[in-house]
Amino acid sequence: MKNKTINLAGWILFIISAIGFIISSIGSFWAMFGSLFFLIACIVFLIPFFKKEENEK
Repeated sequence: MKNKTINLAGWILFIISAIGFIISSIGSFWAMFGSLFFLIACIVFLIPFFKKEENEK
């Protein structure tokens, strides 16, 4: 398995856990606030996986 595949799988698991935190924090403002930022951070870290590098062919 390539490192890129393992990293992508890890980030997908982080996104799933962020969604779980969001669901479990319904009704609690600060927990929801933190969970949403955690989800956004995971998505930001995934951008390089889907962005085409200039050096790649």
